[in-house]
Amino acid sequence: METRYLKSLIAIVDCGSIADAARTEHVTAAAMGQRVQALERELGFALLSRRGHTAQPTPACLALLPRARRLVREAALLGGDADRDGLSGTLRVGAISTALTGMLPAALRALTRDAPKARLAIAPGTSQSLFQQLQAGQIDAAITVAPPFDLPKTVRATALRREPLVMLAPKKARGTPLALLAERPYIRYDPNAWGGRFATRWLADQGREPAVLCDLDALEAIAMLVADGMGVGLVPRWSGIERFVGDCRVIALPGAAYEREIVLLADADPERPNLLAALAKTLAQ
Repeated sequence: METRYLKSLIAIVDCGSIADAARTEHVTAAAMGQRVQALERELGFALLSRRGHTAQPTPACLALLPRARRLVREAALLGGDADRDGLSGTLRVGAISTALTGMLPAALRALTRDAPKARLAIAPGTSQSLFQQLQAGQIDAAITVAPPFDLPKTVRATALRREPLVMLAPKKARGTPLALLAERPYIRYDPNAWGGRFATRWLADQGREPAVLCDLDALEAIAMLVADGMGVGLVPRWSGIERFVGDCRVIALPGAAYEREIVLLADADPERPNLLAALAKTLAQ
C-alpha cells in the first residue's frame, strides 16, 4: 500500500474537498481521485462520500483514519532512523504569533547552524488550539503560554522565558496606569486567552473595570491600535516587542504575579528527542 495515497486521503478529509486537497498536495484533482480509488480497491470498501464539491469520509474511513495518520507519520520518520546524532528530519512546531516574530527567527538561525539536516514545519495558532493539535498528534511541539491547568502525564513543558505585564499608552499620554485607564478606552488582551488572564488579574487586584474598546488575542495588533491613539492596553513584554511599540509609551507594572510564562510543550516520549532538545536550547538562549 502506497503511504502517499494514504497521505492524499488524509489531506482530502482535512480539507473537505478533493480540489482543495489537490492544491495542498501540488497534484491534480484527477490524480487525487485515482489514489483514493486505488485505496478503495485494495481495501474493498468506500472511503469517501462525494456531495457536490465536497468529499466526506465514510464511517469506515473514519475508523481507519487514526492508523493511517500513524502509518504516514512513521514512514516520514524512516529517513532519520539511521541518523546517529538524531538531528535530521522534519519537526512540526506550532507557535503563537509573538513567538513567530520574536523568538523563532534567532532560534531558526541557530538550529540551521547546529543541525543543518533538520527542517522545521511551523504552524501558527493560539495557545489553546496548538495544545489541542499537539494532543491530536498533528504537531510535535508547541511554543505557547503556560497552560492554566495541570498538564497530562503524556505532555511535558520546558520553560523558555517569563514576560512581565506592561501598559502600552500613546507616546504623548501622561499619568499613572490607573489614571490612563480611567481616561482612555481599554484595548483588552482577550481574557479567554491563556495569556489574557494576567491582565484580568491585575485589573481585579486594582479594583478597576475600564471601558473596553475591543478584545484581541493579537498583541501586535493591540500595540498598533495604541500607537494610533485608540486607547491603552495591558500586554506582556514579549520578545520582539520593540518592533511594534516605537510610537507607544511602555509603562512597567511591578509584581511577579502578573508575568506570562512561555513554554515549549511536547510529548513526554517524543519521536525526535535530540532534535527537540536542540530546538529547546536555541529557544532558551
